[in-house]
Amino acid sequence: MSPRISVCYGKPTDEAAFDDYYTRVHMPLAKAVPGLTRFTFGKVSSLDGTEPPYYAVAGLYFADAETMQTGLRSPEMRAAGADVQNFATGGATMFVADEHEFDL
Repeated sequence: MSPRISVCYGKPTDEAAFDDYYTRVHMPLAKAVPGLTRFTFGKVSSLDGTEPPYYAVAGLYFADAETMQTGLRSPEMRAAGADVQNFATGGATMFVADEHEFDL
């Protein structure tokens, strides 16, 4: 079990500008959060061809809840959080999940 913070980004007004800013500016800020064990990012598509509710989703993984709390209180997380308003014109929704991995 490991905690994951998910950040779901709504469709931006300018996708190219979002993509450029996210990879060039925001991703380095997010990756600097202390305690991260894994960082993921992916653009979203729906299985049935309809417009998905989000443009992209990022995942910030931590070893345990205590490490995640330390990361959330860090200056690096504050900087990354404050930066979202600079590029996420479609808004952003964040939530935490405790992920369990199961053998297949």
